[in-house]
Amino acid sequence: QVQLVESGGGLVQAGDSLRLSCAASGRTFSSYVVGWFRQAPGKEREFVAVISRDGGSKDYADSVKGRFTISRDNAKSTVALQMNSLEPEDTAVYYCAARRWIITTLWSDYNYWGQGTQVTVSS
Repeated sequence: QVQLVESGGGLVQAGDSLRLSCAASGRTFSSYVVGWFRQAPGKEREFVAVISRDGGSKDYADSVKGRFTISRDNAKSTVALQMNSLEPEDTAVYYCAARRWIITTLWSDYNYWGQGTQVTVSS
């Protein structure tokens, strides 16, 4: 089992950057795939980025490719989401989520979730 806590959200202007962090508890963090998802008001939760257990494989939603970068540090049990060139459309609550072994972009496949962190991008 793993517990996740996100941090780093805030209010920024279009074009700015933010770095989200997801801190995990548990001794087997390296056995978990970690994904970032987001949910804007009135919209469904959507995939943002995912990273494999060893960090060797990553995938991104088309809407964030080239702007967002996901990374992980298994020694520190953390996953980061570097978000550059933010747009108002990126405004949402961002969640990190974890599941064992297999990489997937479907939010319903993830067993463990953080509480979320708000990102607001003003135009």
